[in-house]
Amino acid sequence: MKVEIKIRAKEVIDAEINSLVALRDLVSDHFVEIVNTIHLSNSQIVVCGVGKSAIIAQKIVATLNSTGSPSMFLHAADAIHGDAGMIRAEDVVIILSNSGETPEAIAVGGLIKSYGNYLVAMVSRPQSSLARLADGLLLIPQSPEADQHGIVPTSSTAAQMALGDALAVSLMELKGFTKEKFAKFHPGGNLGKKLYLKTNDLYQANATPAIKPNATLSQIITSISDGGLGATTVIDQDNHVIGVITDGDLRRMLLIGGDQSQTQAVDIMTTDPVTLQADTLAVEAVALAQSHNVSQIIVVDDGKYVGMIHLHDLIREGLV
Repeated sequence: MKVEIKIRAKEVIDAEINSLVALRDLVSDHFVEIVNTIHLSNSQIVVCGVGKSAIIAQKIVATLNSTGSPSMFLHAADAIHGDAGMIRAEDVVIILSNSGETPEAIAVGGLIKSYGNYLVAMVSRPQSSLARLADGLLLIPQSPEADQHGIVPTSSTAAQMALGDALAVSLMELKGFTKEKFAKFHPGGNLGKKLYLKTNDLYQANATPAIKPNATLSQIITSISDGGLGATTVIDQDNHVIGVITDGDLRRMLLIGGDQSQTQAVDIMTTDPVTLQADTLAVEAVALAQSHNVSQIIVVDDGKYVGMIHLHDLIREGLV
C-alpha cells in the first residue's frame, strides 16, 4: 500500500494537537493544589518512569532543574532493585505511566506509599492501580495514539511532556525565578550569552576611535583606519558623544566632489548616533543594530564615551 507521507505526517501532528487540546481541558484546581504542595514542600522532586515514559521523565527533570526546581530522574526498574534508597523522606515523587497499570510503576508506587512520601501519578486513567496509590493526580487525556495501529506512544508522550512543562513553568513563576537566575544555569552556548553577555564584555576588546569636532579630513580617515571598526566617534571636550562618522559617510562625501580640504568632522558627522549603556545586555545591541540598520554602536557610561562595538562582534558571539 502506497503511503501518502505528507498526509500521514499531518494526521500524526493533528492527533497530537488534539491530545494537547484535550489536556488543556483537564487542567483543574487539582493541578493547582499539586503545584502548591510541591512548591511549599521546598524539596527535591523525583520523577520516575519506565519505557517511553522514562525518557519523558528525564526531559521533565531537565526542565525542572533548569528552572529552579531541584529534581532527579529514577528509572522504575532500577528503583525496585535498590535505587529507591536515593529517595529522601521529604522528597516529592512523580511517577509517569499512561495506563497506570505498568507493573514496575505500580511496584514503585507501593514503595513510595510505604515510605510516606507525597506521591503524584501522571496517568490517563484515574481509576488505575497507580492512580489509586497516589496522593495527587496529573491527568493526561485518553487520546488515541497517532500511529495507524494506535499502539506507539505518541499522543500520550506529547501530553506527558506538555504537562511536565506546565508543572515546571508554574513552579518557576511561584519561585520568582528570573531570567538572570536562568542564565546562571545556562552559561554556555548562545542561550547563555543572550542572557548574561553585556556590551562591556565586548567593547573593551576593541579600539576606541574618537576625534574632536574640528578634526581634519586626514585625521578622520586616520582615526577610522586605525580603529578598525569602520567608524569613529565625535566627542566634545567633556568626552560626551556628539556624533559619528562612518566609512560610508566618507565615501558619500567624496562622491560629492569639489574642494574638501577645509572639511571638518562637524561638517559630515551624523548627529544623535545610536548609543548603548555599558551594562546593557548584548542582545539588546543586536536589536538596536537591526532596527537602525547600522553596523556600529557607540557605548557610553554615565553619558561619556567608553568604546564601540561592531556588528561583527555580535556575529562572532553567535547573537545574530
